[in-house]
Amino acid sequence: MNKKKEEKKLTKDQAEKKIATFKKDLFNLRFKKVNNQVDNPAQYNEIKKKIARLFTTIKNTKWQKKY
Repeated sequence: MNKKKEEKKLTKDQAEKKIATFKKDLFNLRFKKVNNQVDNPAQYNEIKKKIARLFTTIKNTKWQKKY
């Protein structure tokens, strides 16, 4: 639960950088999956969910009014 709160506090640039690193991890994980070198197969879905959460935080912070 703490990670979700930390993700909400990120700026747009920080979130986009994290998305890029997670996408690289996902890309590398796909190659490991083909070569049967994956230690934790559930990691694939976890990374996809993290990316989706970050996209959601970007979308929600975009529409917030800041006065």
